Amino acid sequence: MQEIMQFVSRNMLLSLVWIVLLVAVVVMTFKGMFSKSKVITRAQAITLINKEEAVIVDLRSRDDFRKGHIIDSVNLTPSEIKDNNLGELEKYKQKPVIVVSANGMEAGKPAEHLAQHGFEKVFILKEGIAGWSGENLPLARGKK
Repeated sequence: MQEIMQFVSRNMLLSLVWIVLLVAVVVMTFKGMFSKSKVITRAQAITLINKEEAVIVDLRSRDDFRKGHIIDSVNLTPSEIKDNNLGELEKYKQKPVIVVSANGMEAGKPAEHLAQHGFEKVFILKEGIAGWSGENLPLARGKK
């Protein structure tokens, strides 16, 4: 124990970084356990789309959406979801909803908002459209 205290006193910055990283890992673990949305792989997404008629919500800008999106996706911005301006998505509350962003990093908050708005099964596509197109999975072009 004395050796640990000696190490900490000699390496304060390194020790502080380790403590911060440990706290971050614990917080992220608990956040993931209690989150109402779940991150899924492309294979899991394809299964949900084919077997349970999952609805895809694409969070990207209208221009990016038109350049290429997953077939039959609904294009909603994070602010529209936050403000509960869900339009045609309202009728799919009992179906699985897969939230897709450009790279999967921006989908967390909108997915949580959908869960708060009463959507029962909310998922986030890991790596977003970048991962989807990186595996040469089909994309539609245009408005829908």
